[in-house]
Amino acid sequence: MRLKSLLCASALMLTAALTACQPDNTIIVMVVTATPTSEIVPTLTEQQATPIASPSLMPTQSAVPTLNPTLNPFPTATAREIYVAEQVFQRGRMFWLQPTGQIWVIIETEPGVGIWQVYEDEFVEGGLEFDPNIVPPEGLYQPVRGFGLIWRGNPEVRDGMGWGTETELGFVTNYEYQPSGEMVDGEYVTAPGFHFLRSLYGDWLRFNEINGTWQTITREEVGLTPTP
Repeated sequence: MRLKSLLCASALMLTAALTACQPDNTIIVMVVTATPTSEIVPTLTEQQATPIASPSLMPTQSAVPTLNPTLNPFPTATAREIYVAEQVFQRGRMFWLQPTGQIWVIIETEPGVGIWQVYEDEFVEGGLEFDPNIVPPEGLYQPVRGFGLIWRGNPEVRDGMGWGTETELGFVTNYEYQPSGEMVDGEYVTAPGFHFLRSLYGDWLRFNEINGTWQTITREEVGLTPTP
């Protein structure tokens, strides 16, 4: 895989087609100085996983935002339930989003905030699900399948996140996208927006397209009224 520059990031809702142009820069991965409780040394030769420019969820015709210049020229936020898999790590989390097969990686650099990266899930059924030569400390876990490919193949992700503190779990959750933009010469121009995802434990995470970061927020900060 080759690193893609962040030229134009499209943020497409699971149920919406929304385009967001990102600044011409590259997300710099911050390596957390803390190290896992036991040294992690992959023994497989795997190509390093690199993040893609932005998430893109498959649209459906029923939820494509429409603009009415007479009433409201700005697209509204959209929301729906999606199926995800989540795994908690010592210093972060991974999410697999069923609509696109993308994997969202969040590394915690400070409590409740950190770096957000998006990867394509390149695991192929029948492939190596985990490396038997990598033995985690007692009570911790080596991620498997698509999570494992990214974790083993990217030292910055592996060292930044540490070991899994539990196995991955699948569930249905709430997902929302809030677009951003402005009117320029009578036309609406899109800008980077925000994704919101409710985790397995009920807390809401906000993902910022502007700078590739995430943070934990309160229910009220989501903006829309999330399902209790």
